[in-house]
Amino acid sequence: MWRLRSEAVCEPEVTSALRDGISFYAKLQQEDGHWPGDYGGPMFLMPGLVITCYVTGCLDTVLTAPHKAEMLRYLRNHQNADGGYGLHIEGHSTMFGTALSYVTMRILGLPAEDETCKAARRWILDHEGATHITSWGKFWLAVLGCYSWDGMNPTPPEIWMLPYATWTGIGLAHPGRFWCHCRMVYLPMSYVYGMRGTGKLTPLVRSLRQELYPGKYESINWNAARNQCASTDLYYPHPWIQDVLWWSLYKAEGLLLGSSLRKKALQEVMRHDENTRYVCIGPVNKVINMLCCWFEDPDSEAFKRHIPRLYDFLWVAEDGMKMQGYNGSQLWDTTFAVQAICATGLANEFSDCLRRAHQYVDVTQASPMQGTHVREDAPGPLSAWYRHISKGAWPFSTRDHGWPISDCSSEGLKAALSLAVLDPAKVGAPISDERLFDCINVILSYQNGDGGWATYENTRSYSALELINPSETFGDIVIDYSYVECTSACMTSLAEFQHKYPQHRRAEILGALKRGQRFTEKQQRADGSWYGSWGVCFTYAAWFGCEALAAVGKTVANSEAQLRACEFLLSKQCPDGGWGESYLSCQDKVYSQLEGQKSQVVNTAWAILALISAGYHHRDTKQIQAAVCCLLRQQMPSGDWPQEHITGVFNRNCMITYANYRNIFPIWALGRYRTEVLKL
Repeated sequence: MWRLRSEAVCEPEVTSALRDGISFYAKLQQEDGHWPGDYGGPMFLMPGLVITCYVTGCLDTVLTAPHKAEMLRYLRNHQNADGGYGLHIEGHSTMFGTALSYVTMRILGLPAEDETCKAARRWILDHEGATHITSWGKFWLAVLGCYSWDGMNPTPPEIWMLPYATWTGIGLAHPGRFWCHCRMVYLPMSYVYGMRGTGKLTPLVRSLRQELYPGKYESINWNAARNQCASTDLYYPHPWIQDVLWWSLYKAEGLLLGSSLRKKALQEVMRHDENTRYVCIGPVNKVINMLCCWFEDPDSEAFKRHIPRLYDFLWVAEDGMKMQGYNGSQLWDTTFAVQAICATGLANEFSDCLRRAHQYVDVTQASPMQGTHVREDAPGPLSAWYRHISKGAWPFSTRDHGWPISDCSSEGLKAALSLAVLDPAKVGAPISDERLFDCINVILSYQNGDGGWATYENTRSYSALELINPSETFGDIVIDYSYVECTSACMTSLAEFQHKYPQHRRAEILGALKRGQRFTEKQQRADGSWYGSWGVCFTYAAWFGCEALAAVGKTVANSEAQLRACEFLLSKQCPDGGWGESYLSCQDKVYSQLEGQKSQVVNTAWAILALISAGYHHRDTKQIQAAVCCLLRQQMPSGDWPQEHITGVFNRNCMITYANYRNIFPIWALGRYRTEVLKL
């Protein structure tokens, strides 16, 4: 069944594999030019949607019988052998995953005595009950009505009324300085907490109050429950200063409930919510925003507009229906696919595919944002919404989403530049210089003082704010840090842009590249590795790190950092020639090999791309050739590559699926091998 019969890599085999791989992948492309794909993985997302629909009374309107059946199939498929559910689909069982999945199954119609429910409930009770769920889990159970708000550490809306200015000192802790995903979750969460929003006490909720706890619900010590968290869930333990803070706020809470200050704070939170999109930035705040609108006015137009956008987050696959970690990864995957195909030297053979992709890249930059475009900034004064400029940027997913991101903008720019050198009669007219200049302006504006680039915005405060990270489950979520991946994407886009437009903001770009180089070299570990924050893990970061240094002319011939990076990668190569990295690398921050020394295609492709970017093929090709053989052996007769272990991550500890990676990166790696090693 496998393509390669020997270990020799000949040009016809590589070219044939590429044609088969691109032809297969092109068949998956949608008419509008993007590639749809599974972006699921986290197990705590769908429960928020189901609980919200149940509390707001729209469950049976939003979810048909087939929806519910597919969701239940998903939950059955991902139950661990011990009866529990993980934080993500490959993770060990946690109280967060298990209690919320259990509640979801019960709301969707499974009886308590169903075998799947019985196994999950047994796990919950064996681990001291749902009082030991994480803070986000406590929030959802309190909204449903089977947990008391008295058992949750405070999330007061008054924090949004603190001064923002840094000279005040306290302004450094203003939530407007948080990473946008963090603040956009705690913003609506603080509204619901501030008003103690809870659904009706239905017979099901009464039953859940008894099912989730080992003792009587009425006898639970809610004050003690505030800081209880199962050891299975505790990735980021509360430091003592945080416990003091929550205790102080907890004691002050009685003075705020019903006060004019609390009412004013709630109004301030809703003012911010009105400026969000009905898609919202992510799935967690999407459904909490929807709750806010319903609690404020169940008949409001805002609540009604939230409902149809729930479907943007749902995805059905062979394992069932899940809620995705975003409304998709459409633009991100499309820009990578464009660059991968263009890197093969075979782009002219796939002009129809690239024309459609070009159209998607084009319209996604020019996406509507409340009557304007992503080429334009968010409406109103940016400081009022704590937003970064967005004119010329690209988002992660769709034009309706619209939040600008540094690396997405950079990959969008690189895709546009790759397409611009092709025949416009076949792939469409290039994106205008003016729009590319706008994107460069955004990318330059994103650079932090440390020389690196963060995600959605500049770093706005200090890492000491992690001392108040209340999530228990996630790491490094409070501020937007500089990352080697974002830095590399921005550096390579600036370098490629400068190659075509050598005089445009030349001094600024050269200075940004120099600062980015210093950041990248500083982030490299003593063993030559970089830690990956958005993919698994050291192989992913190696690709970005090597690309960043290559953007400023550094190779193994003139850079100790590049040589150490290659030596690190080669030390992890598996006996079959590939690389196989476990998601445990992300949470443990130490390279973890998959069991059985097995490799997987995505890690292998990243390693090949890193080695070629660093110029290692000019020194020795044997290890790269072995890796190419590994990719060729694993390609299926259809041109596809096998689905393997999860390859994405966020917040150190939660994994996420990028289904398209198994096609994009083998094509990209083989393509660069064809053009840069075989010189075809």
